[in-house]
Amino acid sequence: MSAPIPPAAVAPVAASQPVEIRAPRLRLRPRPMAVVGAVMLLAVILLAAVPPLLPWFAPFDQDLSSALRAPFADAAHPLGTDALGRDLLSRVALASSVTLGIAFAIVAMNALIGTTIGVLAGYFGGRIESLVSVASNVTLAMPVVLLLIAICAVLRPSAGLTIVVLGCTWWVGYARVTRNVASALRRQDFVVAPLTQGGDAVWVLTRHVLPNVWPHTLIIAATDIATIVLIESSLEYLGLGVQPPVPSWGSMIFDGQKYLATAPWIALIPGLVMFLAVAGVQFLSQQFTAEGRGALLRRGGMR
Repeated sequence: MSAPIPPAAVAPVAASQPVEIRAPRLRLRPRPMAVVGAVMLLAVILLAAVPPLLPWFAPFDQDLSSALRAPFADAAHPLGTDALGRDLLSRVALASSVTLGIAFAIVAMNALIGTTIGVLAGYFGGRIESLVSVASNVTLAMPVVLLLIAICAVLRPSAGLTIVVLGCTWWVGYARVTRNVASALRRQDFVVAPLTQGGDAVWVLTRHVLPNVWPHTLIIAATDIATIVLIESSLEYLGLGVQPPVPSWGSMIFDGQKYLATAPWIALIPGLVMFLAVAGVQFLSQQFTAEGRGALLRRGGMR
């Protein structure tokens, strides 16, 4: 006959202690093209951040005696000068900070607005979801770019106006995707269980729903950054974005196209920087593509 188990060896069970079911977390592993994109984007960010800290940073100073100087021909102007003798490195650095700042501000506004609306509509459903659906259809019916051009034609074009218009009208994609994700998550055990134990909706949304929604938001944001950069540069090319004397990629390309035969670097350098930014963002977004996430899900990631 087996010996009896001593009472001390039996762990007491607290029947009233709530058991928390945690949502599984998505573990991301670097992908080769994502690393390449990160390097390209980091190069553009460093170009925007480092030159303004140097003592010779002068994007507005004119020197006609140094006009149209080729790149690497003068140590004082590593990337050459434009038709007014302004240092191209300084101007491209300032233009990079201006364009990227506008693009990130617009994407951040859209991601915040769209994700908030989508999560609330998907989790609560009912009238909230119906109102969001109507608002999404109305917003999609508006030609955003034409609306921005019309507003800029009536009001004074500025970076703030571009941020407000695009930042309040580009949220539909975020809302629709996150609404579908939140609607599917609200039926999962790790979302339902805390509610049965007395947890409130805010706690469930912040601890269990949002951590599983943000990868989808990053996918859209990565694509939107490149799109917003191209749209914003196109508006600047047309003279409807950032106004002179502040440089921007679009305005620099517009000014440099007149000198393509004699000084092509004036337009090619800002165009190359814009390509690095857009391509870098696209490559980096591969970290969050459906294929990459599908491989992680098969390894036991998010359900």
